[in-house]
Amino acid sequence: MTKILLATVAILVITAPSFAQQDRPTTGQAPPSGASSFYLAQDTATMKCQVVNAQPAAGGNMKVIGAAHPTHASAETALTADKTCTK
Repeated sequence: MTKILLATVAILVITAPSFAQQDRPTTGQAPPSGASSFYLAQDTATMKCQVVNAQPAAGGNMKVIGAAHPTHASAETALTADKTCTK
């Protein structure tokens, strides 16, 4: 019984690192926490929108339209599709 227990522990110790999460870039997924997000920001005075990489501060003359986007390209696509922004 002891031999089986030791063999099982040895196998687990050897194989455990292979189950660890690896830092590989993935395509089509949101960026990891701490990475940049892109926002549609609308100037409340002119109603013009632009893509920015930092969320506008609350109380300023810029407001966020919609949710954060993981890539600049997806934010640009949302900008062209948005009806509230003047061109």
